[in-house]
Amino acid sequence: MAYEVEAPKYVRLAQTIQRRIEDGTYPPGTRVPSENQLVQAFGMSRPTVVRALELLKRDGWLESRQGYGTIVRGRPAAAEQRDRRGREALERDESLTSGRLVEVGQVPVPARVASALGLPKRTKVLVRRFLVEADGEAVELVSSYFPAGLVDGTELDSPEALSSSPREHLEARKKIRFDHVTERVSARLPESDEAELLDLSEGMPVLSVLVIACDASGQALQVSDVLLPADRQELEDTYRLN
Repeated sequence: MAYEVEAPKYVRLAQTIQRRIEDGTYPPGTRVPSENQLVQAFGMSRPTVVRALELLKRDGWLESRQGYGTIVRGRPAAAEQRDRRGREALERDESLTSGRLVEVGQVPVPARVASALGLPKRTKVLVRRFLVEADGEAVELVSSYFPAGLVDGTELDSPEALSSSPREHLEARKKIRFDHVTERVSARLPESDEAELLDLSEGMPVLSVLVIACDASGQALQVSDVLLPADRQELEDTYRLN
């Protein structure tokens, strides 16, 4: 049985600060609230606040300037890279991708996917789970979920790799059209089977890009959960010093 695992407090705090950076509450170039202010505002311990800030600095959202404090850098290129990973999940041709299909079948819809698909919890959906590899190492785990009623008349339930992306296959077989995509980026602890497939050490978090693909009416046709090991993300970023 799979369980939903809540992210650690420091990760949830980092996500909250990240959202405030993106919505302009903490504009680029300004100082974030002090550790004391964050402790009081969120009711969390100082070690939790410090760890959240260190995570955001590591990922490029914040930087420390001697004599000035912690400064907002804004949305880093790393976030754009994760968004591209999400979009690529919809376009990926399984037969041409380095990796393997590790699961195809009906499963109870995970809570994080149920709301996106507009389904009651525990409703059965089809999952296609693909492990993407590079140089023999697992780099992504893509779990794509489809409403059961959308599977009839397709080969989505085939245990063999599709000769196209699931999106292209659905558009061709069901005469439907994907119109827009919403992506939700977060960090969480992996479930045991996810950690095993990605060969993660105990306690290592993953970055999750939840890709919700809809038709013009807003009805979700496919939800893909793209998991990226946090210790295998690389980015080179050059910026000017003031």
